[in-house]
Amino acid sequence: MIVHAASGPQNCLVVNDWVCPLYLQTRAEPLLAAVREHLYLTVVSVVLGAVLALPLAVLAHRVRRARALTLGVTTVLYTVPSIALFFLVVPMLGLSAATVITGLTLYTLTILVRNLLVGLDGVDAEVLDAARGMGLSPGRMLWRVELPLALPAAMAGLRVAAVSTVALTTVGAIIGYGGLGTVLVRGLSANFHAEVLTAAVLCVLLALVLDVVLLLAQRAVTPWRRTA
Repeated sequence: MIVHAASGPQNCLVVNDWVCPLYLQTRAEPLLAAVREHLYLTVVSVVLGAVLALPLAVLAHRVRRARALTLGVTTVLYTVPSIALFFLVVPMLGLSAATVITGLTLYTLTILVRNLLVGLDGVDAEVLDAARGMGLSPGRMLWRVELPLALPAAMAGLRVAAVSTVALTTVGAIIGYGGLGTVLVRGLSANFHAEVLTAAVLCVLLALVLDVVLLLAQRAVTPWRRTA
């Protein structure tokens, strides 16, 4: 009878099952905290990346000499291993969430700058000529014509950046700010199956939720494509 009780579903923590509802019941609060931290690190990094990518893409689009330099620097940043990049930032910001956010923001630039640039380059020349004929200044033409038409490519890049950042955020666990990555590493270290599986599944679900939210936002801000 003792063996039977120990192997029952209510004792999945004892037998170290991969699927363990009891783990979710007893660790709900820490898991929610990890999800909140993961979401915070991801969203802040992607938003900062978008803010930085916009002027860089516009500069690369308007000034041809700056194009190769902008794309080259952002590409080189993406080739730096995440662990190495985080530790390069540590001397400046210490072991903090800001270190992780800085590294993740730099990684998003490769995707966001390229997609924005593709969108800006894809604006029809006849549309630009018509805008100039209406007397629009370069600044007004950028905000009222070029950027709205570049939105589909920009939003596609934003979706890719968000999903990839969810995955990269887990690496922040090496300095204590990895959200679900911290849970994952702890589970691997202790060979705790339920903790490892739960953290991995939550990362996937978080990436899917962000992708769906951004897809809906993309449809909302590009109604002409939805109509077409």
